[in-house]
Amino acid sequence: MSEALQKKINFDYAQIGSVRLHYATAGNDEKLVLLLHGFPEFWYSWRHQLVDLSDEYTVVAPDMRGYNLSDKPKAVSDYEMDKLADDVTGLIRHFGREKAFVIGHDWGAAVAWAVATKYPEYVKKLVTMQVPHPAAWKKNQSLKQLLSSWYMFFFQLPNIPEWLLSRNDYKGLAIGLKTSTAKKDVFTKEEIVEYKKAWSEPYALTASINYYRANIMKRMFGKQPKVEKIKVPTLFIYGEQDNAIIPQTVEGTGDFVDSDYEELRIPESAHWVQQEASEKVTDALRTFLEK
Repeated sequence: MSEALQKKINFDYAQIGSVRLHYATAGNDEKLVLLLHGFPEFWYSWRHQLVDLSDEYTVVAPDMRGYNLSDKPKAVSDYEMDKLADDVTGLIRHFGREKAFVIGHDWGAAVAWAVATKYPEYVKKLVTMQVPHPAAWKKNQSLKQLLSSWYMFFFQLPNIPEWLLSRNDYKGLAIGLKTSTAKKDVFTKEEIVEYKKAWSEPYALTASINYYRANIMKRMFGKQPKVEKIKVPTLFIYGEQDNAIIPQTVEGTGDFVDSDYEELRIPESAHWVQQEASEKVTDALRTFLEK
């Protein structure tokens, strides 16, 4: 991590129930912004937004449970969605706030949807990136999406995914990041080094894969609870060249929001949208949060 970045970002821990979460933070304002990352990332995926939004907000990017320097409970059930959502509300209380702007990408987006559904009183505004409302995904499920989601089913296997992804100094994960962007060289060698440090933390790879083991089969094929529409203002951001979550799957996300809804499509970006189109995403966040 660059020296300039280290000077702008502070680090600390929050005890949330039985789990100790590591977080990065910048800014010092009454308004709290939480940035929730996905797989296989950590707080670092928000490095651009952490700094850029810190002039007007207290911005916090936790390592989600199981990742990097946060605690890594051993049971698969410790990564069920309700527990992940409770971590977020616990963080809001940790910072002495009643509400926060909740922003998530990938698994962080899935958790953000869950927080806004279960605890709308904690959410000022919601921003999700790449992952649509779960009811939209369920409604739009297709053979093409199932094929695009092949890795989610591969991750249900015990031990083999960890062995394969960690071989040759995490070469598989590094290639996965570098080859799934719309443009080349989005992730520099220096940035990949930072990711490898996080992946090599004890039990981190298994814990991050446990998100899939704890939730995917139930969410895709299990009986779903009654759909509750989101009651807070929502912005959905989608990089249209995503090969993991195809455009058809995100259609109609706004149908499940019973509040102000906005959608930003970014044609020149793929899955890692807050890094591939960092300026465009930051500008959209600033505009949406200020309204």
